[in-house]
This record gives sequence, C-alpha cells and structure tokens, in this order.
Amino acid sequence: MRRASGLAIMAIGSLLALAAGAAAADPKVVVTIKPLHALVGEVMSGVGSPELLVKGAASTHTYALRPSEALLLNHADLFFRMSETVEPFTVKIVTSLPKRVEVVTLQEAPGMALLTQRTGATFERRLDGKANDHGHNHRTHQKGDVVDGHAWLDPDNAKAMVARIEQALAAMYPANAAAFKANAAALRAKLDALAAELDGELVPIAAKPYVVFHDAFQYFERRYGLNVVGSISINPEVPPSAKRLTELRRKIQSLGAVCVFAEPQFDTRLVDSLMEGTAARTGTLDPEGGSLDPGPDLYFTLMRKLAAALKTCLAPPA
Repeated sequence: MRRASGLAIMAIGSLLALAAGAAAADPKVVVTIKPLHALVGEVMSGVGSPELLVKGAASTHTYALRPSEALLLNHADLFFRMSETVEPFTVKIVTSLPKRVEVVTLQEAPGMALLTQRTGATFERRLDGKANDHGHNHRTHQKGDVVDGHAWLDPDNAKAMVARIEQALAAMYPANAAAFKANAAALRAKLDALAAELDGELVPIAAKPYVVFHDAFQYFERRYGLNVVGSISINPEVPPSAKRLTELRRKIQSLGAVCVFAEPQFDTRLVDSLMEGTAARTGTLDPEGGSLDPGPDLYFTLMRKLAAALKTCLAPPA
C-alpha cells in the first residue's frame, strides 16, 4: 500500500515537473511599441505571442511603467525596444533588469540606414548646403550625431530589424529556430511587396510641400521622395518658440505648402495657430499607430494609413 502511494506521489511529481518545464519553454518576450510588436509577432507566429508595453495612443515620450509592467519585464527572456531616445522610459529599467533578461535595441541592428535628427524648422537642404537625393535635409548618421529613432518607417530598415529579431529569438529558443527563420523570410518578402506598393501610391504627391507636427517621418519621406518642408516641433513635449513658428508660417506661405499635419497624441492648437492666415489644409499622421489595434498586421496597416493620409490631404479627390 505504501509502495502504491509512493508511486502515485512520484507520478504526480513527474507531471508537475513536466508542466513546469512546458511553462518555462513558453517564450517570454516583451516589446515596447506597436510597430516593433507587430514585427516581433510575425516572426513568432505559431510559436508564441509577445507582450506589448505601450498600449493605446500613449506617447513614448512621457510613458511611465506601471508596477505590473515592471514585473512583466523582470520575468521576460527577451525585451525588444527601438532606442533610448524613442522610449526614454526604458533607460532606467534596463539597468535594473536581471542579467538573464536580454535587451535587444533594434536601432543597433546590422544593416540599418540611420539618419541624423534634424533640428531646424525647415528642411529644404542638407547641413552642408547641398541638395540630396530629393532636395531635402536628410543626413546619414555620423558618429556623435543624435540619431532619429523612427527608423521603422522605412521598410528596408524593417527588414534589417526582422533579421535581428529572428537572430535573437533563435538564440534564446533554439528549438523553434526553423519556425522563426521561415516566418522571417516570409515577412521580408511581404515588406518588399509593401515597399513597391507604396512606391506606386506616393509618386503622384511626391512634389507637394507640407509640414509635420514633429520630425518623426524623415525615414518615410526619404524612402518615398516626399517634399516635407518643416516641422512645428523637435520634441513634441517642448513647445516650439515663437521664432520657429514665424519661420514656418513664412515657409508655408512662400512655398505654398499644401498641408500641415497634426498627430493624434498631441494638442492640435499649435497646428491651428500655424495655419492661421494661410491656405494650407490639415491632416493627421501617426508614426506609431496609436489608434490601431495591436497585432502582427499593424505594421502594414500603419504604413498604408500614412500613405493614405498624405494622399487625402495633399491630393484630395476632385
């Protein structure tokens, strides 16, 4: 009788150990923002689902982790972010995470084409005074420059990020490496198709001048040759100076800027003030998909919505 009881206890113990092992094998992956979460989710398809930190339309510039989110990060295996400048709330948290939590900063992925953050109110020419590919002030990042962190808005950069995501996932969960590799290959093909699709969509509006709320779109602008002429703000949390607004208003009038674009996370009164006395229309651009439901398809929805918003304002139907 005692022997039977002992066997039963051993059997229960074995089942508990198996359950614990299965739970431990489940990927524990956390991602900061929706566009990155979508890319990670696609690479993980069929294996697991990443957790998203910044939900809804919250701004990464002012985001603060809740205790439950800090706990989630402390129990993660992998933590994907874009950079310290895009998600400043991650600066302190990564220094306090357990050493077993691998932090992957996707801005550092091999093959990324990074641009320097612009500081002027207007963008027609590069800092060296020469026109670039599209006549705008895009400058490839140099050592010591502040990087513009919104690099996911170029599908070619997204492909480089996908390669880094696959590598990190495969190293952490080698049993699923084949699935990650197949998913990443399929995703890169989809990104190529998206890039070609948007090439065709945006050609008719490429020459039309416009102004953005803050300078978050230069990767998109450079990739598709768009004619942005300035931004209202460098940092959306810091009000622009009166001098900057005056310079922009003059630029809108002198170039006949067609549109001034707001962002859904920020106060639109600055846009209204800038447009006063001009013939410009207004639209809305969202670089992070704040109004979109998170999921593997979000990246593609985000990029298509940016293209559609630009077309609607810059070349509205007759």
